[in-house]
Amino acid sequence: MDIKQIKQRFGIIGHSPLLNNALEVATKVAPTDMNVLILGQSGVGKESFSKIIHQLSARKHANFIAVNCGAIPEGTIDSELFGHEKGAYTGAHDKRKGYFETVNGGTIFLDEVGELPLGTQARLLRVLENGEFIKVGSSQVQKTNVRVVAATNRDLMERAQEGKFREDLYYRLATVPIKVPRLSERKEDIHLLFRKFAQNFADEHYTDSISLNPEAQRLLENYAWPGNVRQLKNVTEQICVLESENLINYSILNKYLPKQLGNSLPMIINGANFSTDGMSDRDILYKVLIDLKRDVGELKKVVFGLLENQNGNAVSDAQKDEIYKSLLLESENKVETAPENEYQENTYQEQAEPAYTLHTDGDSHDYVEVEVSEHQESKNLKLEDKEIEYIKLALKRNKGRRKRAADDLGISERTLYRKIKQYDLE
Repeated sequence: MDIKQIKQRFGIIGHSPLLNNALEVATKVAPTDMNVLILGQSGVGKESFSKIIHQLSARKHANFIAVNCGAIPEGTIDSELFGHEKGAYTGAHDKRKGYFETVNGGTIFLDEVGELPLGTQARLLRVLENGEFIKVGSSQVQKTNVRVVAATNRDLMERAQEGKFREDLYYRLATVPIKVPRLSERKEDIHLLFRKFAQNFADEHYTDSISLNPEAQRLLENYAWPGNVRQLKNVTEQICVLESENLINYSILNKYLPKQLGNSLPMIINGANFSTDGMSDRDILYKVLIDLKRDVGELKKVVFGLLENQNGNAVSDAQKDEIYKSLLLESENKVETAPENEYQENTYQEQAEPAYTLHTDGDSHDYVEVEVSEHQESKNLKLEDKEIEYIKLALKRNKGRRKRAADDLGISERTLYRKIKQYDLE
């Protein structure tokens, strides 16, 4: 069965290469009995992939059950999965079968598997290793033949480093990982999904389907969609219910889109948008410095041009150097006298000397150079040294609590873990 037939059979909408790749991996692994870990944000349709894997496997005529591990209380999760004996705990009035017993021979989908308690993780690991489990309150070992397909929107390796997830269980579950792309990575599919949801709503309620004008379509495709396909469906149905117009314009659509906040917004440099996704902290810093260098050069040209036009005389090189030095001195004074509260979130009480100075070349005034001073070179204050210094300081201030240290540094917790490992700061 090819990808097109699979999309038609399971109602998958989209032509994104990332989506097609995920579907291709799912179809290849489905006929086997290998464990599968489906990765992706909430709302991308991870459960649909689990159903595809089950329906294309030799277990398709056996039972399939989806379990949301994050929705079951910690005190009852073992009983739900593995069953319990009568009198095993308060309220256990009867003997009960668990999912691994009732789905024997079939497939069990463990959604949000990263939320499982550590004790339950140990029980699940035993099932994956030798197909054995023990009911709560029993001492008898039982066998089961269940294929496990798990899914998570969390970074399980990061949780393993935090001591919240077993690393050996991760490698058992992730025999074959499948990455389901988020909606913002499938821009070519967003309008197709909108039209599908709108048509489904119109057919169900016997109304006319809505459509978007070109401006509204561009807004739809450029929105971040943090809630992914689920959020897009909700927004579409809201518009269908609340709007009387069949043609939706930019202003109407914009009312239903929550404002985008946080680091997901693009940065604007030199009038062009670029996303920091996939860029390291150092890459971003270099980008900003290069653009700063270009902007300062352009500013010099404008200032010197204004002076020449005002005086009617050319400005000498010596005059240009004096003007430029005064501009730099004024900007440095503004930074030093800025209100302290503007920098509280991203600075530390210890102040370091500037790691570089800006200066002009005597032969050319169309650019500036960033140069490390001799005094700083003698102290070896390279970028790596400052990163190590700030990381150590943040960890010390927060008594080793890495999440708080990452918040102080203004970076993600995952980036902090990577830096600690990179600089051997364990």
